[in-house]
Amino acid sequence: MEAAARDALELELRRSYDAGDLQAVATAAIRAYGPELYGFLVGLARDADAAGEIFAGACEKLWRALPGFRWDSTLRVWAYAIARHHFHHWLRDRDKQRRQQPLSDTPELSALVVAVRTTTAVHLRTDVKDGFARLREALTPDDQALLGLRVDGGMAWNEIARVLAGDDAPPPSPREVAALRKRFERLKRDLRERARAANLLP
Repeated sequence: MEAAARDALELELRRSYDAGDLQAVATAAIRAYGPELYGFLVGLARDADAAGEIFAGACEKLWRALPGFRWDSTLRVWAYAIARHHFHHWLRDRDKQRRQQPLSDTPELSALVVAVRTTTAVHLRTDVKDGFARLREALTPDDQALLGLRVDGGMAWNEIARVLAGDDAPPPSPREVAALRKRFERLKRDLRERARAANLLP
């Protein structure tokens, strides 16, 4: 989605939110941002089935937390922060993780979550088959998140810092944003060297 389209969507989401139509907000957000969030989680979990469970849980959390959303960031950034937080929760409790309950209170949203998972999983299975994907899969979850948010998500540095800090964190300082950019540059250099070593680059 282009930046102008995202800006227009965020305005529409805010209008629906201000009108009290939270289901319209959740539905539009999951429909628009769901595929990229699910792809982000597949990259972190390295398993489409696990990512599907995490995605469903993140959508449930988004729906439940929506009344308290303060609009300190875009809804897209907030959704990424929730998804990343839910992923780390899943990592901590992987062995005890219970199957996520569907969005039983809102069957329309539950069906939308399943549709996003299904169509996005097919797309990812065809795209993530080359050597660069294997290199990315070897990264730590935090480095995968950083790479995914910047390269795949096209997020601004302050948005990425906010996602990585968590959904309730204060706005990042300029120093934190600068440190994040340096970390990304180091990560790019490291990936480039690994790609050359694997004969993926000249």
